[in-house]
Amino acid sequence: MYSISRGESKLKKSTIDSINIVSLEGFTMSSKSGIKIHNQIIRDIKVVNRDFAHIVVYDKVMNRYQKLINQLAELITSDDDTGSDLTKALNEIEKFRLEIKNKYRYYLKKKELEKMSKELVTLKKTAEKRMIEIHQNLKKISSSKAR
Repeated sequence: MYSISRGESKLKKSTIDSINIVSLEGFTMSSKSGIKIHNQIIRDIKVVNRDFAHIVVYDKVMNRYQKLINQLAELITSDDDTGSDLTKALNEIEKFRLEIKNKYRYYLKKKELEKMSKELVTLKKTAEKRMIEIHQNLKKISSSKAR
């Protein structure tokens, strides 16, 4: 394993023991293709500088967040009468929230987390209201058919 750090105004590469890397606190970036150093392909990079990790994590989370918001908007506004799209939307919100909490919270700023949380709570409430409306409509339909 290699350690790349800045020293004396240039990048310094050195070989280190893999046990030391595993014990370091940091964000691990993975790549399918990897990068090549001394004829070895490096697929996992652990970023231990919190400021640099914040930049990487923020970009990754915000890209996923924007895709999720667009997907949720479509699911909530769909004309699904069974509520399966809304259930899927609620599951996606919870999955994203847990992923942020478990993987990325340490690297994101409090304001960023609060902003995402507020928007997700709003979408979740909208989805839940719509789900209640659908269930009430299904009850009305089933009770009118029973007569």
